[in-house]
Amino acid sequence: MLDAIRYLVDNGTKWRAMPADFPPWDRVYAFFRRWRNHDLVREFHDRLRRLVRERAGRDSEPGAGVIDSQSVKADEVVGSDSRGFDGGKLINGRKRHVVVDTLGLLLAVMVTAADVGDRAAAQVLLTQVTAAHHLLALVWADGGYTGSLVEYCLAALAIVKRGNDMRGFVVLPKRWIVERFFAHLMRSRRLVRDFERSIASAEAMVYWSMTMLMTRRVARPRPSRA
Repeated sequence: MLDAIRYLVDNGTKWRAMPADFPPWDRVYAFFRRWRNHDLVREFHDRLRRLVRERAGRDSEPGAGVIDSQSVKADEVVGSDSRGFDGGKLINGRKRHVVVDTLGLLLAVMVTAADVGDRAAAQVLLTQVTAAHHLLALVWADGGYTGSLVEYCLAALAIVKRGNDMRGFVVLPKRWIVERFFAHLMRSRRLVRDFERSIASAEAMVYWSMTMLMTRRVARPRPSRA
Protein backbone atom coordinates (compact mmCIF):
# COMPACT_ATOMS: atom_id res chain seq x y z
CA MET A 1 0.00 0.00 0.00
CA LEU A 2 2.78 2.44 0.89
CA ASP A 3 4.64 1.69 -2.34
CA ALA A 4 1.45 2.15 -4.37
CA ILE A 5 0.75 5.61 -2.93
CA ARG A 6 4.40 6.63 -3.35
CA TYR A 7 4.22 5.47 -6.98
CA LEU A 8 1.13 7.58 -7.61
CA VAL A 9 2.63 10.70 -6.01
CA ASP A 10 5.99 10.29 -7.73
CA ASN A 11 4.67 9.50 -11.23
CA GLY A 12 1.42 11.46 -11.24
CA THR A 13 -0.82 8.63 -12.45
CA LYS A 14 -4.57 8.46 -11.95
CA TRP A 15 -5.96 6.29 -9.18
CA ARG A 16 -7.69 4.04 -11.70
CA ALA A 17 -4.46 3.72 -13.72
CA MET A 18 -2.59 2.03 -10.87
CA PRO A 19 -0.29 -0.70 -12.28
CA ALA A 20 -1.44 -4.29 -11.87
CA ASP A 21 1.56 -5.06 -9.65
CA PHE A 22 -0.13 -3.13 -6.84
CA PRO A 23 -3.40 -3.93 -5.02
CA PRO A 24 -6.65 -2.76 -6.69
CA TRP A 25 -6.83 1.03 -6.90
CA ASP A 26 -9.94 1.34 -4.73
CA ARG A 27 -8.23 -0.48 -1.86
CA VAL A 28 -5.16 1.74 -2.18
CA TYR A 29 -7.36 4.84 -2.18
CA ALA A 30 -9.24 3.57 0.88
CA PHE A 31 -5.89 3.21 2.65
CA PHE A 32 -4.88 6.74 1.56
CA ARG A 33 -8.21 8.18 2.70
CA ARG A 34 -8.06 6.44 6.08
CA TRP A 35 -4.54 7.75 6.78
CA ARG A 36 -5.58 11.22 5.62
CA ASN A 37 -8.75 11.41 7.73
CA HIS A 38 -7.04 10.16 10.90
CA ASP A 39 -3.94 12.36 10.43
CA LEU A 40 -1.73 9.27 10.34
CA VAL A 41 0.20 10.48 7.29
CA ARG A 42 1.22 13.60 9.20
CA GLU A 43 2.30 11.53 12.20
CA PHE A 44 4.32 9.24 9.91
CA HIS A 45 5.88 12.32 8.30
CA ASP A 46 6.71 14.00 11.62
CA ARG A 47 8.43 10.90 12.99
CA LEU A 48 10.59 10.72 9.89
CA ARG A 49 11.43 14.42 10.18
CA ARG A 50 12.60 14.00 13.76
CA LEU A 51 14.76 11.04 12.71
CA VAL A 52 16.33 12.97 9.82
CA ARG A 53 17.07 15.95 12.05
CA GLU A 54 18.71 13.77 14.70
CA ARG A 55 20.86 12.04 12.08
CA ALA A 56 21.96 15.46 10.87
CA GLY A 57 23.13 16.34 14.37
CA ARG A 58 20.21 18.68 15.12
CA ASP A 59 17.64 18.72 17.90
CA SER A 60 14.50 16.77 17.07
CA GLU A 61 12.42 19.96 17.41
CA PRO A 62 13.34 23.04 15.34
CA GLY A 63 14.00 26.49 16.78
CA ALA A 64 13.74 28.42 13.50
CA GLY A 65 11.89 28.12 10.21
CA VAL A 66 11.05 29.77 6.89
CA ILE A 67 7.56 30.59 5.59
CA ASP A 68 6.45 31.06 1.99
CA SER A 69 3.71 30.15 -0.46
CA GLN A 70 3.44 28.57 -3.90
CA SER A 71 0.57 29.00 -6.36
CA VAL A 72 -0.16 26.09 -8.71
CA LYS A 73 -2.70 25.61 -11.46
CA ALA A 74 -5.70 23.50 -10.55
CA ASP A 75 -7.14 20.69 -12.64
CA GLU A 76 -10.74 20.81 -13.84
CA VAL A 77 -11.82 18.46 -11.03
CA VAL A 78 -11.08 21.21 -8.46
CA GLY A 79 -14.34 22.95 -7.61
CA SER A 80 -14.86 26.71 -7.70
CA ASP A 81 -15.32 26.77 -3.91
CA SER A 82 -11.65 25.90 -3.31
CA ARG A 83 -9.89 27.61 -6.20
CA GLY A 84 -9.15 31.24 -7.04
CA PHE A 85 -7.03 33.54 -9.18
CA ASP A 86 -3.63 34.75 -8.00
CA GLY A 87 -3.25 38.15 -9.64
CA GLY A 88 0.46 38.37 -8.88
CA LYS A 89 1.39 35.04 -10.45
CA LEU A 90 -1.53 35.02 -12.95
CA ILE A 91 -2.48 31.50 -11.86
CA ASN A 92 -5.98 30.08 -11.54
CA GLY A 93 -5.84 27.36 -8.92
CA ARG A 94 -4.71 26.81 -5.35
CA LYS A 95 -1.95 28.08 -3.11
CA ARG A 96 0.30 26.03 -0.80
CA HIS A 97 1.37 27.88 2.33
CA VAL A 98 4.26 26.12 4.07
CA VAL A 99 6.67 26.50 6.96
CA VAL A 100 9.94 24.54 6.76
CA ASP A 101 12.85 24.22 9.16
CA THR A 102 16.41 25.30 8.36
CA LEU A 103 17.10 21.90 6.77
CA GLY A 104 14.23 22.41 4.34
CA LEU A 105 12.00 19.82 6.03
CA LEU A 106 8.29 20.49 6.21
CA LEU A 107 6.78 21.64 9.52
CA ALA A 108 3.26 22.39 8.28
CA VAL A 109 1.31 23.00 5.08
CA MET A 110 -2.03 24.68 4.47
CA VAL A 111 -3.71 24.67 1.05
CA THR A 112 -6.12 27.47 0.14
CA ALA A 113 -7.60 29.04 -2.95
CA ALA A 114 -4.96 30.97 -4.89
CA ASP A 115 -6.63 34.33 -4.18
CA VAL A 116 -6.09 34.04 -0.40
CA GLY A 117 -3.47 36.54 0.78
CA ASP A 118 -0.20 35.36 2.30
CA ARG A 119 -0.64 37.41 5.47
CA ALA A 120 -4.12 36.11 6.20
CA ALA A 121 -3.07 32.49 5.67
CA ALA A 122 0.13 33.00 7.67
CA GLN A 123 -1.82 34.02 10.78
CA VAL A 124 -3.59 30.66 10.82
CA LEU A 125 -0.56 28.63 9.75
CA LEU A 126 1.86 30.17 12.26
CA THR A 127 -0.63 29.60 15.07
CA GLN A 128 -0.75 25.90 14.17
CA VAL A 129 3.03 25.63 13.82
CA THR A 130 3.92 27.34 17.09
CA ALA A 131 1.33 25.21 18.91
CA ALA A 132 2.94 22.02 17.57
CA HIS A 133 6.57 23.18 17.84
CA HIS A 134 7.05 25.02 21.12
CA LEU A 135 10.75 25.74 20.54
CA LEU A 136 10.10 27.66 17.32
CA ALA A 137 11.21 31.24 18.06
CA LEU A 138 12.28 32.70 14.70
CA VAL A 139 10.70 32.58 11.23
CA TRP A 140 12.19 34.10 8.07
CA ALA A 141 9.80 35.49 5.44
CA ASP A 142 9.79 37.62 2.32
CA GLY A 143 8.42 41.13 1.89
CA GLY A 144 4.87 39.86 1.35
CA TYR A 145 4.52 39.07 5.05
CA THR A 146 5.13 42.59 6.40
CA GLY A 147 2.51 44.85 7.96
CA SER A 148 0.18 43.80 10.75
CA LEU A 149 1.40 40.20 10.59
CA VAL A 150 4.67 41.19 12.30
CA GLU A 151 2.73 42.38 15.35
CA TYR A 152 0.42 39.37 15.32
CA CYS A 153 3.17 36.78 14.86
CA LEU A 154 3.69 34.40 17.78
CA ALA A 155 7.38 34.00 16.85
CA ALA A 156 9.90 36.60 15.77
CA LEU A 157 9.39 37.28 12.04
CA ALA A 158 12.57 38.24 10.17
CA ILE A 159 11.83 39.78 6.76
CA VAL A 160 14.38 39.10 4.00
CA LYS A 161 13.78 41.52 1.13
CA ARG A 162 15.19 41.64 -2.37
CA GLY A 163 17.11 44.87 -3.06
CA ASN A 164 15.87 47.29 -5.71
CA ASP A 165 19.23 47.12 -7.52
CA MET A 166 19.16 43.33 -7.87
CA ARG A 167 18.65 41.92 -11.37
CA GLY A 168 17.96 38.34 -12.40
CA PHE A 169 18.28 35.35 -10.08
CA VAL A 170 19.83 36.18 -6.70
CA VAL A 171 20.23 33.79 -3.76
CA LEU A 172 18.78 35.49 -0.68
CA PRO A 173 19.70 34.46 2.88
CA LYS A 174 17.41 31.71 4.26
CA ARG A 175 14.81 32.27 1.50
CA TRP A 176 16.59 29.77 -0.74
CA ILE A 177 15.76 27.01 1.77
CA VAL A 178 12.02 27.17 1.15
CA GLU A 179 12.55 27.66 -2.60
CA ARG A 180 14.53 24.42 -2.64
CA PHE A 181 11.63 22.78 -0.80
CA PHE A 182 9.23 23.84 -3.56
CA ALA A 183 11.69 22.46 -6.13
CA HIS A 184 11.54 19.10 -4.32
CA LEU A 185 7.74 19.15 -4.56
CA MET A 186 7.89 19.77 -8.30
CA ARG A 187 9.85 16.54 -8.73
CA SER A 188 6.67 14.72 -7.64
CA ARG A 189 4.53 14.79 -10.78
CA ARG A 190 1.29 14.57 -8.83
CA LEU A 191 2.12 18.00 -7.34
CA VAL A 192 3.04 19.83 -10.55
CA ARG A 193 -0.66 20.71 -10.74
CA ASP A 194 -3.37 20.35 -8.13
CA PHE A 195 -5.44 17.30 -9.10
CA GLU A 196 -7.19 16.78 -5.75
CA ARG A 197 -10.90 17.36 -5.28
CA SER A 198 -10.52 18.13 -1.57
CA ILE A 199 -8.08 20.41 0.21
CA ALA A 200 -7.36 17.65 2.74
CA SER A 201 -6.12 15.38 -0.07
CA ALA A 202 -4.01 18.22 -1.52
CA GLU A 203 -2.28 18.68 1.84
CA ALA A 204 -1.83 14.93 2.28
CA MET A 205 -0.08 14.68 -1.10
CA VAL A 206 2.52 17.21 0.08
CA TYR A 207 3.20 15.13 3.18
CA TRP A 208 3.53 11.96 1.08
CA SER A 209 5.99 13.68 -1.23
CA MET A 210 8.17 14.71 1.70
CA THR A 211 8.07 11.23 3.21
CA MET A 212 9.65 9.94 -0.01
CA LEU A 213 12.43 12.51 0.26
CA MET A 214 13.13 11.71 3.90
CA THR A 215 13.03 7.93 3.54
CA ARG A 216 15.66 8.22 0.81
CA ARG A 217 17.84 10.24 3.15
CA VAL A 218 17.38 7.74 5.96
CA ALA A 219 18.20 4.83 3.63
CA ARG A 220 21.47 6.40 2.53
CA PRO A 221 24.53 4.61 3.92
CA ARG A 222 26.00 6.73 6.67
CA PRO A 223 29.66 7.71 6.15
CA SER A 224 32.02 5.66 8.25
CA ARG A 225 34.01 7.47 10.92
CA ALA A 226 37.72 6.85 11.08
